[in-house]
Amino acid sequence: MKASLVSREVVADSIELVARGNLFDGVVILVGCDKTIPGGVMALVRLDIPGLVLYGGSIAPGRWEGRDVTIQDVFEAVGTHAAGKMTDEQLCALEDVACPGPGACGGQFTANTMSTVCELLGVSPMSANGVPAMEVEKGDVSRRAGALVMDLVKKDLRPRRIVTREALDNAIAAVASTGGSTNAVLHLLAIAHEAGVDLKIEDFDRVSERTPLLADLKPGGRFVATDLYRAGGIGLVAKRLHEAGILNRDCLTVTGQTIGQVADAAAESAGQEVVRPVSDPITPTGGLVILKGNLAPDGCVVKVAGHEPATHRGPARVFDNEEGAFEAVEQGRIQPGDVVVIRYEGPSGGPGMREMLGVTAAIVGAGLGESVALLTDGRFSGATRGMMAGHVAPEAARGGPIAVVRDGDTILFDERNRKLELEVSDAELQERLAGWQAPEPRFKSGVMAKYARLVSSAATGAVTS
Repeated sequence: MKASLVSREVVADSIELVARGNLFDGVVILVGCDKTIPGGVMALVRLDIPGLVLYGGSIAPGRWEGRDVTIQDVFEAVGTHAAGKMTDEQLCALEDVACPGPGACGGQFTANTMSTVCELLGVSPMSANGVPAMEVEKGDVSRRAGALVMDLVKKDLRPRRIVTREALDNAIAAVASTGGSTNAVLHLLAIAHEAGVDLKIEDFDRVSERTPLLADLKPGGRFVATDLYRAGGIGLVAKRLHEAGILNRDCLTVTGQTIGQVADAAAESAGQEVVRPVSDPITPTGGLVILKGNLAPDGCVVKVAGHEPATHRGPARVFDNEEGAFEAVEQGRIQPGDVVVIRYEGPSGGPGMREMLGVTAAIVGAGLGESVALLTDGRFSGATRGMMAGHVAPEAARGGPIAVVRDGDTILFDERNRKLELEVSDAELQERLAGWQAPEPRFKSGVMAKYARLVSSAATGAVTS
């Protein structure tokens, strides 16, 4: 997992090199899971040659004990098993069926979140990405993409005319309205950076605050990506954003249509329950909030889809890596009310900003999801749910306040008032920071060391340029 976010930069750089080295006039960028999608979009806008992004599609859900399951269920089952509430045989049976074939993870996790982003951003044809991996229609979508790129070259329609500030706001609204992954914050900041568009972490809170949560998708909801496809797809999400008065309708898409025209043409399946009407949202505001405070002066990200914005105050349980925290959960050393702090896992400190899915899923599986909070300078999987604050910035390895939290310190999560606070005096905090010393880098050479030296803060997208 340390390699995952690093690979986003390698993907973007590699596509750029191939396109420049071969003097391409246009490009179709094929993407699969997680980091390949933002990496592909970053390269597209960096190159600014006519082109589009096409996603391979979502996996189908598995079936276990009469219900649909995804990889999220397996990770949470590990915690349930560790707590003695699931047998070896049950865990193995779930593991055997959770991933029944090709495709990226099936909930509104990072891959499907970024697929949604691409369609609302306009760099993918609407409804192309949403076709699941194993649907026969995927072949037709691919052929149409090949024809479309030739048309883009003829018209000289370039990505930076499409990826504008207004289009980025549309993409953020799509993430907020579908309960999408917190990773979208990192990736959209990085895409905006490549496009030369001024986007700030605070903009995610601004857009989310005015956007209702409408899609009942895992990890916080009931349905998976294949259900959304059958309900009407991402076009239906665009239609709802228009109905809510949020959609910037004049933004161009790779098809030559505006996103407003695409939204107008969207169809809704009769009786579908996946995407709520605007008059009956799951919650009146979106699935992402940005918290700031003396523990996160530059901000951190919380996904509130799946739980009501809340307040939590509790004692810190501090770990300098993910493994230590996971072991504590498995051994039952984390108690209701605790605040788990995982640090030195940021972009530079990790390096690579690992996803804490193992720990967060184990906490939920152990029955502590409603009573324990967690904060980290690392990332989360799109499958993470609960009161979890990620991307805490500045990170510990660069002297952020998270580096000087001590076991037993009281930490306040206040999602309603957008605060994350360490309850010590300013003088005490400054004294601790003055005495802090940076740890030795975990890598002294190679790609990981180079990344650790070059990477920016999570608050600016963890970019290396």
